[in-house]
Amino acid sequence: MDYQHKKNYARLIARMGLNVQKGQEIDITCDVEQVDFIRILAEELYLAGASKVNYNWTDASLTRLDIQYALEERISHLTSFEKAKQEYNIEKHPCRLFIESEDPDALKGVDQVRYGKIIASKNKEIRKYRDQYDDYCQWCIAGVPSKAWAKKVFPDLEEEEAVEALWVAILKVSRAYEGDPIENWRQHDENLNKHTAYLNSLNLRKLHYYSKNGTDLTVELLPDVLWLAGGENTKGTNVRYQPNIPTEECFTTPDRLKTNGIVYATKPLSYRGEIIEDFHIRFENGRAVEIHAKKGEELLKDMVQLDENACYLGECALVPFHSPINDTGILFFSTLYDENASCHLALGRGFNMLLKNPDLYKDNDEILAHGINQSIVHTDFMIGSEDLNIDGFDENGKLYPIFRNGNWA
Repeated sequence: MDYQHKKNYARLIARMGLNVQKGQEIDITCDVEQVDFIRILAEELYLAGASKVNYNWTDASLTRLDIQYALEERISHLTSFEKAKQEYNIEKHPCRLFIESEDPDALKGVDQVRYGKIIASKNKEIRKYRDQYDDYCQWCIAGVPSKAWAKKVFPDLEEEEAVEALWVAILKVSRAYEGDPIENWRQHDENLNKHTAYLNSLNLRKLHYYSKNGTDLTVELLPDVLWLAGGENTKGTNVRYQPNIPTEECFTTPDRLKTNGIVYATKPLSYRGEIIEDFHIRFENGRAVEIHAKKGEELLKDMVQLDENACYLGECALVPFHSPINDTGILFFSTLYDENASCHLALGRGFNMLLKNPDLYKDNDEILAHGINQSIVHTDFMIGSEDLNIDGFDENGKLYPIFRNGNWA
């Protein structure tokens, strides 16, 4: 991919994704393979007004070694340095940027039970800090091709060709390949918000999903929870930013105890460096009570047991079947992209910021009691299909066609 396209993409991330404000610090989490792009990105972040850019380098091979050899009690808890960094985030509110590029099969074959325990323990500690700064700073996730990821997506191409093909695909679905990426995003954000304005005007209390693959699921909604799409605004400073590049979803948080029925996944799920395929989940009174998968069943079952609330829904997201991502015909093996190709649900944590009056609740326990799920995990899985229908019902039982044949009705 040529330098100018990469520079335009980096500028989109800096100016629209994070919307860096003058004097803000930036924390980038990225793979060591992406150093060339990170150099371009760092310059754009500084040009946007960043006062300091910090780098958290990762490598899947080193993660494998940690899982295999490190003492569990040492890597299951935050170090003094990591605690200090979390406290710094609470004080300074640096922007957080995550560059997605990991090989979908990077951790295939590791001891997932051990890895799950490590993640669960550490995430519980991190969550206590994140609850104090999450809504106060901008954050963004965007993708950059790695060689292994590109070969997974395009197995029939030579490595260099695969990387180029993935670059083109990422830039196109991110609206950064043609025209002015920032103006493209402004228009896209405006369009998404028209959908959420309509959904919020309906005051829906229930969604019924059904399709020929067997999905027959009813999800009840909370009366004081909003639909959201595209950009979000920080608490206090009211800075608008785009958390996901790309994004096509309109989403809300359901009542955690009022989901019933069965739902079938329509795309593979890349989770903890492995792939889960051909699965379905049955819910009773909000809880996932039955899980079956042709591939990765035990991994999926382990995920819903990471804490006591990982088995409840935290998100319902609407994405048309004919989205720009799905229309590419590419399976990205990355939740960032595949969730924006299809309607999806998420097991685990819900979104407190979708409450119309979040300040009425003193802590997460009160929000949980109100009906919004609280968990250390948030795992999206895709359920959209070309024949998926969704009916919405308001408090009086009036039916509104929301989706017909996979697209907005």
